[in-house]
Amino acid sequence: MIEVEMDKSRMWCPKPGCETVCNVGDRSRPHSVICPTCQIEFCSGCRATWHPGKPCPPPTTHDMPTFDSDLIKCCPMCSVPIEKDEGCAQMLCKRCKHVFCWYCLASLDDDFLLRHYDKGPCKNKLGHSRASVIWHRTQVIGIFAGFGILLLVASPLLLLAAPCIVCCKCRVCTSGSKLDDPDDDIIDEPN
Repeated sequence: MIEVEMDKSRMWCPKPGCETVCNVGDRSRPHSVICPTCQIEFCSGCRATWHPGKPCPPPTTHDMPTFDSDLIKCCPMCSVPIEKDEGCAQMLCKRCKHVFCWYCLASLDDDFLLRHYDKGPCKNKLGHSRASVIWHRTQVIGIFAGFGILLLVASPLLLLAAPCIVCCKCRVCTSGSKLDDPDDDIIDEPN
């Protein structure tokens, strides 16, 4: 989803709720784009309703959404408005899947242990008790440790089982016959 915001040849459909990625091609000059899902026709330059022969209107403060900064903020990655009515300060944008801090909008994509809330201006502002943060960190470390132990236990067993797996695939085991039995060459002829 993040790649759509960075790709100059694609953009999100401006119709609320549509969430379709539209191919706009060359954005150097504004042109008409038709959304393949909702069939709305919009301008590739300003995302407003298509206005042939007219220049794109300059952005005004009337066009820009104004929000109560305590309840609604825009995702720092894709600028979609997000409302926080309850819960913790770790936010996940539903559009681009970006994880960020509600207070300072810092990226938390690589902060599995939520260390962002241990120092700086957001210290102790996660919205959970310290015990729940420690429990979360223990779970994350436990998952990685569990996979590590599973890998250590399973790899020697797989190495030991490999000859058996290969042997069961050979022709002798699957056909049920013995290797070159000399008695098989003798043909009984009827009397």
